[in-house]
Amino acid sequence: MSERRPLKQNEITHGVIWKQLLVFFFPILLGTFFQQLYNAADASIVGKGVGKAALAAVGGTTGSLINLLVGFFVGLASGATVVISQHYGAEDSENVEKSVHTAAAMALLFGLLLTGIGLFLTDWMLRAMSTPEDVLPYAGTYLRIIFAGMVPSVIYNVGTGVLRALGDSRRPLYYLIAASLTNIALDVLLVLVLRMGVAGAGWATVLSQTLSAVLVVRSLCRREDSSRLVLRRIRLDRQQLRRIVQIGLPAGLQSVMYSISNVIIQRAVNGFDTDVLAGWTAYGKLDGMFWMVVGAFGISVTTFVGQNYGAGLMPRVKKSVRVCMTMTVGATVVLAGLLYFFGGELYKLFTDDPAVIREGVHMLHLLVPFYIAYIPIEILSGALRGAGDTLVPTLLTLVFICLFRVVWIMFVAPHFEGVDVILWSYPVTWVLTGGLFILYYRNKRWSPIK
Repeated sequence: MSERRPLKQNEITHGVIWKQLLVFFFPILLGTFFQQLYNAADASIVGKGVGKAALAAVGGTTGSLINLLVGFFVGLASGATVVISQHYGAEDSENVEKSVHTAAAMALLFGLLLTGIGLFLTDWMLRAMSTPEDVLPYAGTYLRIIFAGMVPSVIYNVGTGVLRALGDSRRPLYYLIAASLTNIALDVLLVLVLRMGVAGAGWATVLSQTLSAVLVVRSLCRREDSSRLVLRRIRLDRQQLRRIVQIGLPAGLQSVMYSISNVIIQRAVNGFDTDVLAGWTAYGKLDGMFWMVVGAFGISVTTFVGQNYGAGLMPRVKKSVRVCMTMTVGATVVLAGLLYFFGGELYKLFTDDPAVIREGVHMLHLLVPFYIAYIPIEILSGALRGAGDTLVPTLLTLVFICLFRVVWIMFVAPHFEGVDVILWSYPVTWVLTGGLFILYYRNKRWSPIK
């Protein structure tokens, strides 16, 4: 066995805090826009090339179901990101090696499980969500193809999490750009040229994700320190798996809670006509810009806190959270203004139907002003996750996001007409839960990792 180089000194734990946070963050921020481009390509090309029923199929209904299943496994595997970042910050080469190979084994296992579960439950899930009859055939075709390609999708998500845990946010960006451009090119070829409809959009997504998965694995295999991935050593280490699950299981459940509440809301929206459903689908693509941006800040602070917490540098942990919160607020104000004032023009990327655009713009004007209320939830939960604290954030999410929205849809929405009362469940829970996260974070007692 060839000797490996020791772990390099990482500037996240030794450099100027704001500079290193920005250096790590900006590739992720730029990557969020390419990720949104990646997701929006299907909707835009399908919406204009096939029709609004197909647009509804590749967005709202299928998106909620995919996020529900994939979110749990990716959330569970995110425990590996925290564990690896803490080992890396502590310069623990042996455990870095074990945790990297355990994460790889988990990715393969989770991908296969998702494929089996997804293909088996596709029809039942779509029926359970009251998917409109004109949308159902398109949604079924699209979902089956996406679930068939779950292995590369999970490998990519877990692999980029490993790279970011090691302080590398640039290569995930490069691979995301390559996948996004590939996806768009394949969308044009398969949907518009070969007329494959939603099946073409599904295969374009699967093939582009396969490319990104190959690039991520290749990068991990070429690293020159103890974090290098050796394919024949991929296996589950019991001790590392226990730590990963301990941290990742609450994160996976939290993701499921968000998705369940969104599925319930999607089911309620499905009760309206196709114009509202297509408007909600296109809104989800524009709204995704915010979630990708705020999510990138959450990823940044998780890795930064994880490495500094592993190194026992508590002042750097707290300062990184303050800096990240400030940056997130600034980015959110700019993005919210863009969506609020130019949303009508942006909707034309997806459809030319005036009724759909009218519904979508109304949704933007209702929800966008409340984006800022969600920031404490994402940033503080990311920081707490980096320190291995996932139980309380999960409980807060369970009660005040998931359960509260279910109660809202069941007992409040039936007393009002229109889609607005359903949409109000979002800002109400953002404000309530965000305030509780702030209180918990301010009163938390931080202690170095043992």
